[in-house]
Amino acid sequence: MFLRKSRIEPLPVTMSAVRMGERVLQIGVDDPAVASAIAAKVGLSGNAAIAVVDERSAARAHGAATSAGVLVDVQVTPLAPLPFDSDAFDLVVVHSMHGFVSSLDAGARLGAMDEWRRVLRRGGRVMTIEAGPTVGFMNFIRHAPANKASGGTLGALEAAGFAPIRLLAEREGYRFAEGIKK
Repeated sequence: MFLRKSRIEPLPVTMSAVRMGERVLQIGVDDPAVASAIAAKVGLSGNAAIAVVDERSAARAHGAATSAGVLVDVQVTPLAPLPFDSDAFDLVVVHSMHGFVSSLDAGARLGAMDEWRRVLRRGGRVMTIEAGPTVGFMNFIRHAPANKASGGTLGALEAAGFAPIRLLAEREGYRFAEGIKK
């Protein structure tokens, strides 16, 4: 008798609920290993793309995808407009552990979210991965001024026309939010 070693997926991969055959667009790359693991879940029957704003991030995404043996289309592009067709994706995953979404001014944030909505099919969903609550001073820093004042990610998703929106979880230093394209 032998024991099979189980492979535990990183929490963001599990929370994304991406399935084989889906078309997934990831915005940004906080952790290249997580980005390539999400891309791997679509399999050969799906489509994985990553949009990043600079060559350095593109190189990190390419390196992780190559190491994992994953096919992924990495595009260096501004946040708006995105170089993808309308209704092209089932899921958009936004990597914002380092404050990508909250660092955008209100106009840029709404413009980016409008683009996420445009590239999603009807009934498709957007999921954001942000830094979750910690204890003490770091909790105050991560969840302070600009993001709170604008209603946070949930408020921004609602303003961009996603509905329903919900906070999926706050676990292990992550905060996951989701919105559906009507």
